[in-house]
Amino acid sequence: MFESPGISYATLWPVLLVLGVACTGVVVEAFAPRAARFNTQVSLALVGLAAALAGTVMVGAGPHLGVATGEGALIVDGPGVFSQGLVLLVSLGGVALFAERRLDNGVSAFAGQAAALPGTPAERTASQRGLEHTEVYPLMMFAVGGMMLFCVSGDLLMLFVALEVLSLPLYLLTGLARRRRLLSQEAALKYFLLGAFSSGIFLYGLALVYGFAGSMSLSEIGAAVAEDGSSPLLLLGIGLMAVGLLFKTGAVPFHSWTPDVYQGAPTPVTAWMSAATKIAAFAAMLRLFYVAFGAEGDIWRPAIGVVAVLTMLLGASFAVVQTDVKRMLGYSAVAHTGFLLTGLLGVQNDSFGSTQAVLFYLTAYGFATLGAFAIVSMVRGPNGEAGSLDRWAGLGRTNPWVAGTFAVFLLSMAGLPLTAGFIGKWGVFAVALGAGQWPVVAVAIGSSVIAVFFYVRVIMLMFFTDAHDDAATVVTPSYATTVVIALSAVATVLLGVIPGPVLSLLVDAGGFIG
Repeated sequence: MFESPGISYATLWPVLLVLGVACTGVVVEAFAPRAARFNTQVSLALVGLAAALAGTVMVGAGPHLGVATGEGALIVDGPGVFSQGLVLLVSLGGVALFAERRLDNGVSAFAGQAAALPGTPAERTASQRGLEHTEVYPLMMFAVGGMMLFCVSGDLLMLFVALEVLSLPLYLLTGLARRRRLLSQEAALKYFLLGAFSSGIFLYGLALVYGFAGSMSLSEIGAAVAEDGSSPLLLLGIGLMAVGLLFKTGAVPFHSWTPDVYQGAPTPVTAWMSAATKIAAFAAMLRLFYVAFGAEGDIWRPAIGVVAVLTMLLGASFAVVQTDVKRMLGYSAVAHTGFLLTGLLGVQNDSFGSTQAVLFYLTAYGFATLGAFAIVSMVRGPNGEAGSLDRWAGLGRTNPWVAGTFAVFLLSMAGLPLTAGFIGKWGVFAVALGAGQWPVVAVAIGSSVIAVFFYVRVIMLMFFTDAHDDAATVVTPSYATTVVIALSAVATVLLGVIPGPVLSLLVDAGGFIG
């Protein structure tokens, strides 16, 4: 007789709330008048995310933390709940950036009619009428729901379902830029095709691991690996599954989509996606490698170490030669993936171990990248955003507050003291050294030095270079965007000066439950 799986709604209701808000947003698009959709969708998204964040905090502080539900498909433990809360925090900022309308003459950054070919009368008519795709809000909510599931997936099937739920909306959102439509559509197509290939490879690896262990459960796979970890079926499965996750994080050699998507997507999407996707992907990767494949760390750690070295070196080196600020931040994100992979190689213990170090790094990176891209959306020329770095010359003299805040985010990404990035890098380097991974840490330190060069170069350009005739100007954003930038800057500084509360929270969260 079929028995329905037991589901703990007391622990899963924040995820279900987010997905419910997404479905409600679809109904709003179908039946609400066009004039009412924007305010309705923004309100739904903000209230839903805020309520889900409050619920996530309650779950993390309540008696239901550390339970498996859905017959083990979902594991609600400390690291998973912390990752969910971080995704929701970043997504609240993302909604504020999505709703920005002051920067571009009263219209949003999203296309008025995505189905219209770029440059056609249909597109011009949609733009003149001020149309916009308010579908972006339910799409975002579906992606957030997928990310939250990804953070707590306890078996292979749920891991794949969550991966697809979070990925498909991102492909659509990437292609919805109002300006530079061809570039946006090209980026979306690249992202979709490469994402489809990586999902197929991930699914093939999933099937091989299931064939080896005879179970979808990560904990049962871990037990099978501990008994026999030398099976070719297992090793091939680990490699193929790693490809799918490394693509989602933007690691070399699966990184080629990153700078193109970061440049082509609407900047609010880039800001939110760059932070939230990396948080969810690394949360899932940590769980998969520690719970399912932890017993065979000696096999996968060398391969991940090589990927980390290549990712750091290529990301930092390619960022040096970029002339577009979004592409520079894109290659910077690749380098940060390498630093995070360095933490994945680290030692695990009950106090401050690899899991805690990576999650703190994700926290620091999430706030810095969200704020940095929000500022990028404000720096504009006559044809929209001023992507060329040359046009940022002299910005520190004309708009010192904006340039100074951007410098704070860049310095945090560089890992300089008194910023969150410094504590984050110190953490991942320390746990990697504790595991004897000193060659990878040595490369990481060298890559950090290279990264300091291109970050400081932008600061020098803003503050110590005369402005050109076609220099960019700063457009005053809405209060929502201003709040996102201010809170991101405050968090970046506070986490660098007073990291203790967050570090203590991570230590109290403990490790993953098998």
